[in-house]
Amino acid sequence: MAVLLIGTLDTKGVECQYLRDRLRGAGVDALVLDAGVLGPPAFAADVPREELFAAAGESLDALRTAGDRGRAVEAAARGAAAVARDLHGRGRVDGVLGLGGSAGTVIGTAAMRALPFGVPKLMVSTVASGQVRPYVGRSDVCMMYSVVDVSGLNRVSRRVLANAAAAMAGMVRGAGAATESGEDRPLIAATMFGVTTPCVDAARARVERAGYETLVFHATGVGGRTMEAFITEGQIAGVLDLTTTELADELVGGVLGAGRDRLTAAALRGVPQVISLGALDMVNFGPPDTVPERFAGRLFHRHNASVTLMRTTPEENDLLGKEIAHKASAARGPTAVLAPLRGVSALDREGGPFWAPAADAALFQSLRNWMSPDVALVELDLHVNDPAFAEAAAGTLLRFLGHSVSV
Repeated sequence: MAVLLIGTLDTKGVECQYLRDRLRGAGVDALVLDAGVLGPPAFAADVPREELFAAAGESLDALRTAGDRGRAVEAAARGAAAVARDLHGRGRVDGVLGLGGSAGTVIGTAAMRALPFGVPKLMVSTVASGQVRPYVGRSDVCMMYSVVDVSGLNRVSRRVLANAAAAMAGMVRGAGAATESGEDRPLIAATMFGVTTPCVDAARARVERAGYETLVFHATGVGGRTMEAFITEGQIAGVLDLTTTELADELVGGVLGAGRDRLTAAALRGVPQVISLGALDMVNFGPPDTVPERFAGRLFHRHNASVTLMRTTPEENDLLGKEIAHKASAARGPTAVLAPLRGVSALDREGGPFWAPAADAALFQSLRNWMSPDVALVELDLHVNDPAFAEAAAGTLLRFLGHSVSV
């Protein structure tokens, strides 16, 4: 087994060499990819920088002459991704380990994101304790904070790098053992938020009793994007999209938007789907002082010290209903939209902080106005977290999948 080790051998050569030796000492081979541009490499790489930039369609000499560091980093990232795909496709590497500062992290994680889910990926980075979404994306990249700068070996960096090598060696050894029986079951994708957990847990249990495996995606923006990617890649047999709150963030300007393509992959691929309105009563922000001033006077709920929720208005819900109706109506496969008339989240129930019947009514009416007659709009006099609602959602999807069930 072998690990692709990515670093800039002109500025991080000593550290890369130390990692390489620790990997080999742990019984794992290391193929070193040099992503440096400036000075000479500290040692000869298995994949020299000339080969890396050629894979990106760039000339190393031309990049040096241009002196544009941003362009060089972008090219190195493209090249690293291409090389990693090629080596993994040919069975040459079983995992990827990278180290670096901000530029090195861009390069290393680009290679990691190019590889399939389940391939071990570990990035030792100076920026790993901050906002890592641009580096991780929707991949299973592990980020390890370097604590000190990646600039020479000392008592701290040696410990961090030794731990990284040991972790990577353990991951590549254990990757084959991670496959368990039952992984041949068809996959169901579901979306969940804390305020819709009872519904999704009950629906998940129902479809799993019918012989499916469920992937539950946290509707935090990246969760929705990841689910859409799994559907697009053909991995999903059916969808329980019960928590569509990311649509509200995208529309209103919250922090958990999932892009305009949210709620499109199943429709385009013809994957059977059951859609509901979970947590469309809220838009998500960070701490109270991060909420934009334009929302002053709105109804808020402090979920915790880091999360502030804002109630959606009738006008916003009217637009959300129209968006869901249009996207559901374009579906090529069996589709139903289930509307819980007694509330769409744990906060949206009679007596709750987000109970606003007029706002919910605007959402339901918009669905009625815009839904194609070819798509079932099922209105249930239930709350989204009522067991009967979860049973109805799961039963509808199972019928779409060919099961004889009563709802």
